[in-house]
Amino acid sequence: MSTRNDIEMARRGAVAPAAPLVWKFGGTSVADHDRLRAVAERMVAAQRSGRGVVAVLSAMGKSTDQLVGQAYAMSARPPMRELDALLSVGESISCALASMAVAELGSRAVSLTGAQAGVSTDDRHGNARLVEIRPQRIQEALAEGAIVLVTGFQGVGPDGDVTTLGRGGSDASAVAVAAALGVDECEIFTDVPAVFTADPRVVPDARRLSSIRHEEMLEMAEAGAAVLQPRSVELAVSHGIDIHLRSSFSAEEGTWIRREAAGFEGTGSSEVAGIAHRRQESIYTADDTGAGTVVAALAERGIAVGALAPTDTGVRFTAPGAEPAEVSAALDAVGAVAKVDEELGSVSVVSLGIARKPDVVVRALAALEAAGITPRLITTTPGRITAAVPSSQVDDAVRLLHRTFIPAAVATIVSDLRPPADAA
Repeated sequence: MSTRNDIEMARRGAVAPAAPLVWKFGGTSVADHDRLRAVAERMVAAQRSGRGVVAVLSAMGKSTDQLVGQAYAMSARPPMRELDALLSVGESISCALASMAVAELGSRAVSLTGAQAGVSTDDRHGNARLVEIRPQRIQEALAEGAIVLVTGFQGVGPDGDVTTLGRGGSDASAVAVAAALGVDECEIFTDVPAVFTADPRVVPDARRLSSIRHEEMLEMAEAGAAVLQPRSVELAVSHGIDIHLRSSFSAEEGTWIRREAAGFEGTGSSEVAGIAHRRQESIYTADDTGAGTVVAALAERGIAVGALAPTDTGVRFTAPGAEPAEVSAALDAVGAVAKVDEELGSVSVVSLGIARKPDVVVRALAALEAAGITPRLITTTPGRITAAVPSSQVDDAVRLLHRTFIPAAVATIVSDLRPPADAA
């Protein structure tokens, strides 16, 4: 993005300084000291090539999950303010250690918390919304020749308390920092080399995508593709940011998530963009409780309802991506009890404008029926159809629907993939 200062410098014949690189490294990318050193080496190399570097870091490995476990072991309903205070520690550790690794390489890095980096949010703990980013301290550190390391996943509320941005929130932090700095692209380094038409650990011949539209990626992420947080894609759309998702462990090109020319009706890059899934998509039952109470209680802890249906005695609902302990804590706060009605997973066919493509829905349901896979619940959005199926049948359903909609002839076989994608 050009700024007024860039334009004025160009008018005078001066060369505007190159925009800084904005990178994000996920949990597996900084999982231990060796990987932190590798990240430091990549940042120092980029800086020595003449580019400023701003890197947003997640917590190391599974440390966020471990902190959540400790919280719920201590309390069945931990106060959200204190939960945020606890969970925000992980990113600070990553940034401080990475700064030390940079120093060992003979360069200088400055680690900044969300508050120090100027990240302001509302006061909704656990799922705070970004209000603004004032990047003055980031810009000052860049001007002084430092690599800037920003803690992802967090900001500061209006009362000065630390807040967190929900699971995977470091993705949103990185895109927001890019927007605040006037940069039109953001690179997200993770443990997979690209976005695929399905999880290649489940579908070995899943097609590797060189690019995908923001809208398609948003639907894939909402349906369970763990490579990007949905909110980060929403921010990218709002601020015109292209995202380059790539591997931390190689220099190869990954997948660009960007605006692309579509057909006359904007129906997307293909009939079906991909197949996404979740292995856990439980249906809960809350007796003697109204739908409004359930939705409000979950919202207080930053949990969104997926599907919801009243029953004779209460309500049945899903809470995609939420842990059962989190759902129980939310309902307990209003004196209600939610029990798991059925252990399920979900599989989704992502296709923009699916309401105008009844054939896609017909083919998906027919394929599942022919294979003896009976959905317990079916939901649709403007961009996908999702079937809740027994957890034991999720992988089979993913492979089946991928064969149905994604031609094998154009698939690229992928092997030696690393563990599940980064979170937080």
